[in-house]
Amino acid sequence: MKTGQKSTIHDIARKAGVSPSAVSAALNGSWEKRRLSRTTVERILEVARSENYSVNLQARGLRQARSGLAGMVLPDHENRYFAELSQCFAAEAHARGLCPAIVHAGRDAAEQLRSVESLIAYAVDLVMIAGASDPPALAQACRDAHVAHVFVDHPCAEAPSVVSDNLSGAAELTRRLLSDMAPPEAGDPAGWLYFLGGAAHLPASSERIRGFRAEAGAAGALFDAEAQIRACGYESHRAEAELAALCDRLGRLPAGLFVNSIGCFEGVVRFLGGLSEDAIAACTFGCFDYDPFGTLLRFPLRMVRQRADLIVAEAYRQLDAGASGPRLVRIAPDLL
Repeated sequence: MKTGQKSTIHDIARKAGVSPSAVSAALNGSWEKRRLSRTTVERILEVARSENYSVNLQARGLRQARSGLAGMVLPDHENRYFAELSQCFAAEAHARGLCPAIVHAGRDAAEQLRSVESLIAYAVDLVMIAGASDPPALAQACRDAHVAHVFVDHPCAEAPSVVSDNLSGAAELTRRLLSDMAPPEAGDPAGWLYFLGGAAHLPASSERIRGFRAEAGAAGALFDAEAQIRACGYESHRAEAELAALCDRLGRLPAGLFVNSIGCFEGVVRFLGGLSEDAIAACTFGCFDYDPFGTLLRFPLRMVRQRADLIVAEAYRQLDAGASGPRLVRIAPDLL
C-alpha cells in the first residue's frame, strides 16, 4: 500500500487472514451472530488499529446500536434517473433523521461489492442498491452483516426489490411510436422501428427488449429481431456509432427509433446534429428515460419518465416493514 493511502476492509481482511465480511461483522458488532470467535475479532481489531483504520464511527454505532447512517450505492450521478434516485433517497433519509451516505460505484461488480462492504463497515442502518451488476453477491454481504437492504432499478432474486415496470413501459412506448409512423413493410428496412442501446444481459434492458419485441410482434412490425434490436451498451459514443452504422446501411435515418436510455439518446442527438431538418423529420423518436430539455429539441420526442420518487418511497416502505427474501414491486412509469 502506498504511504498515506487509507486502508480498506479488504486490506485488513488480507492481513488478518479472514474474509471482508468477517471484518465488517467485527467492526459493526454483528460478529456473534456470524459466530466469529472473540480471538478472531480481537485479531481483526488489532490489525485495524495497526492500519490506522477509522474505527471510532463503528464504535459509536456499537454503543448506540444505530449509527444514523443510510447508505446508497449507485452506478453514477450523471444519468438523470440515478441523480433523481439519489436526491429522493437523501431527502427521505433526512426526513427520517438519518444521514445519507451515497457512493458512486460504476457498473463494475467488484467495485460495487467493495462499496457495499465499506458502507457496512461504517455500521449503516440500511443499504439501498441501484443498478446492481451482481445482486446476489451484494445481498449476501448485507445478510452476513445483518444489515437491512433493498434493491432498486435492477432487482435481486434473493432480496426485496423495487423497479420500474420496464416491460409494460416499453410495450406502451413501442405501441405509441408505431402509431406515429407509417405502417412498416417487410421489404423496406428503412421503414422499420428500431431499438437502440442498453445491455441485453441486464434486467432493465432485457425487460424493455421483451416489451419492444412483444408489441412490435403483435403489430406485425417485427421483421428481423436481430437487425431491429441494437443493444450496443449504455455509453453515448456507442449509441452514436451504432446509429451511424445503421444509417449507412439504410441510406438514411430509420422511420422509427426507440432509444433505451438518456445516455444513449445523447449519442443520438450528437449524430443528428450533422443532419438536415428534413432528414430528421423522417424519423419518429422515443426514449425510455426523461430529461426536461427534451421538450426544447427541434423534433417531437416521446419520453418515458421513471418515477424515482415512488420507487424510493416504496423501497423505504419495504425496509420499514422488515421485508427480507425475494419480493419484487414494479412501479409504473409515465409516458410523456
